Amino acid sequence: MRKRIIGSIKKSSSIPERDWLDLERLADVEVTSEAADFPVEAALLTGKGTGWRAEQPGPQLIRLIFDKPQKLKEIVLAFTENEIERTQEFSLRWSADGGRTFREIVRQQWNFNPNGAPREIEEFRLELSGVTILELEIVPDISGSNALASLDQLRLAGF
Repeated sequence: MRKRIIGSIKKSSSIPERDWLDLERLADVEVTSEAADFPVEAALLTGKGTGWRAEQPGPQLIRLIFDKPQKLKEIVLAFTENEIERTQEFSLRWSADGGRTFREIVRQQWNFNPNGAPREIEEFRLELSGVTILELEIVPDISGSNALASLDQLRLAGF
């Protein structure tokens, strides 16, 4: 029998380059809070910094309000927690009617452990048409600690 040891499988630690939507040109953003050194643009725009961080603990919301309805085929989110162990929950939802109704795309939890699992990258492939609002809600710690929500990157691709 022929055999080779190929080593462990390493998951990529960065978001792959694609033709992401230019959110600066296409949408307004609303956010519940942001730390002065970590504005929301740093998570939404390429090359703008080290990501977004909330100014206060508790659930946080990032809302993208598109100037014109969008067709989305991919959503990528990246989160990092290097300091404390915690269980984060996020939900991603969209509206086609300016926010009167929303449809949930995903609700997911992740157990951050700075010594073993400090980074979460999620890629969602979908076909959404007529997206007027996209919301990301982050509960930084479902146990209710004073952890701060953060987001390294949010990228969207259209079709």
